Amino acid sequence: MTKPLDRIAVIRLSSVRLPLSTPVSDAKVLTGRQRPMTEIAFLFAEIGTEGGLEGIGFAYSKRAGGPGQYAHACEIARELIGEDVNDIPRLWEKLVWAGASVGRSGLAVQAIAAFDTALWDLKAKRAGLPLAKLLGAHRDSVRCYNTSGGFLHAPVGEVLENASAALERGIGGIKIKVGQPDTRADLARVRAVREHLGDGVPLMVDANQQWDRPTAARMGRALEEYGLTWIEEPLDAYDSAGHAALAAALDTPVATGEMLTSVAEHAELIRAGGADIIQPDAPRIGGITPFLRLAALAEHHRLQLAPHFAMEIHLHLAAAYGLEPWVEHFEWLEPLFQERLEIRDGRMLVPDRPGLGFTLSEQAAQWTVERRELTG
Repeated sequence: MTKPLDRIAVIRLSSVRLPLSTPVSDAKVLTGRQRPMTEIAFLFAEIGTEGGLEGIGFAYSKRAGGPGQYAHACEIARELIGEDVNDIPRLWEKLVWAGASVGRSGLAVQAIAAFDTALWDLKAKRAGLPLAKLLGAHRDSVRCYNTSGGFLHAPVGEVLENASAALERGIGGIKIKVGQPDTRADLARVRAVREHLGDGVPLMVDANQQWDRPTAARMGRALEEYGLTWIEEPLDAYDSAGHAALAAALDTPVATGEMLTSVAEHAELIRAGGADIIQPDAPRIGGITPFLRLAALAEHHRLQLAPHFAMEIHLHLAAAYGLEPWVEHFEWLEPLFQERLEIRDGRMLVPDRPGLGFTLSEQAAQWTVERRELTG
């Protein structure tokens, strides 16, 4: 017998500011385009039903945009009250059209991502399954690599120490930041890390869009000797043609996509052949519903998948991808939640808890700067 409809009765929105212990710099800071990052703004949506179930989801913004995400979410949230929680794709479209005048990408869909993720969390809980199992998992664990220890504000010695600590924790690969104005400093940094790790540990580099086409070509050739798993964001995120030319010229795979904010933008990247490894970010493209559409397209083109950031969501989505993926390890978000993810033998384990498997911590409540509750 099928379960009866369960309608949305309450929505709780919160704006949370997570402070970082150390100001963080990548190549965008060293080239003068951004200031060091000191906090991350989160939009949390908690959706409760008439039947007493609750789902949680989030979106985020680095440096700017958090208040805008929260404001847009507050404007469109009432569209969900009284709706059946099972109709997730239809509800995604309803929210998009509620704010259509500000577009179908960027901040507008990032606000929707918090609702969409909460609905998928709730649906999996209603089924009594981890989200990965609800989607149809291909695996119970996913290869993981660490990024948080390899930023450019850290001297090389500290990066090496962080890499060793990550490997001791059970993480399977190491990514470091490059893209400095002095390319010789980048090469020295990569050389030091590769020598420290040895040839057997997967190593990735991330230029954060700071190279032009000639520099990316020269650096790509110079980096070939280090056996990198990939070179990430060597060019501007929207330079699909440049990425395609670079991917065709190099033996090292090219990875990109994290800064794109819609399925349509990713589709153009894929059409151009601009990525060997695609790196969508579910909160940035509007949540799990659009991520699944993109994942189907990427798998059709036999692309590798390495979702950006937000491992708490992306672990489940990567576990449901047909080709062997990667998931990115950042410990930054851990204080927001009561639970922790388990890492073993280079892989992140899918939790057996229903839904995403996370509940907000008391610390998250303390970092909350605004709240709103909507009911019928």
